Amino acid sequence: MSSIADNIGSVTRRIQKATLRAGRASDSVRLLAVSKTRTANELREAVAAGQTAFGENYLQEALDKQAALADLEGIDWHFIGPIQSNKTRQIATGFAWVHSVDRLKIARRLSEQRDVHMPPLNICLQVNINEEDSKAGCTVAELDGLVAEIGDLPNLALRGLMAIPDPDQPESALRASFRALANALKSLRQNHPDAGPLDTLSMGMSGDLEMAIEEGATWVRVGTALFGRRPAKS
Repeated sequence: MSSIADNIGSVTRRIQKATLRAGRASDSVRLLAVSKTRTANELREAVAAGQTAFGENYLQEALDKQAALADLEGIDWHFIGPIQSNKTRQIATGFAWVHSVDRLKIARRLSEQRDVHMPPLNICLQVNINEEDSKAGCTVAELDGLVAEIGDLPNLALRGLMAIPDPDQPESALRASFRALANALKSLRQNHPDAGPLDTLSMGMSGDLEMAIEEGATWVRVGTALFGRRPAKS
């Protein structure tokens, strides 16, 4: 059985090869370890292997891990799950990035509740790129209006877009989904040049990260390829 360190090395090589094939700078894509349901000891092993960015879906689970790993420096915590209004305060103060902002109300609360002595909270707008009923996120058509409002909020840095395309669609359709998100970001940069950095595409997972990189991903969110499959729910 491969160790977490071995898996990190393998995924990192996949990212490097895909980045090279796409003719992109070697440092243009970063690995976000999706660590939901993983133990603090597994994260500690990943940190020892050089991984510093971790994506969590569940707030209380993430807070417990943060407490358990408080002795480690340099961990970059990302919130990537659905956001409830009553959880925004702890998300605003406990994370460096939030990838799953999908409405103005949540963005406003994160801005208001971010400690002014902390750096701006990096946020990505989650786009329901295939308009699936089962997934959160705004539509591409709603982006312009959201960015116009969110770009003026203090304490936030609007970094870009995140999407989780339907994994069961044909490869050509999956690529088109990644490309549609990239094109949406380009459009936002043109239409809202002062809204924020708008430099980030959070897309691609264990099975399709190469394709996502070819279409412009800057963060790839990988869980299974690093930590193995999660145990089946009882």
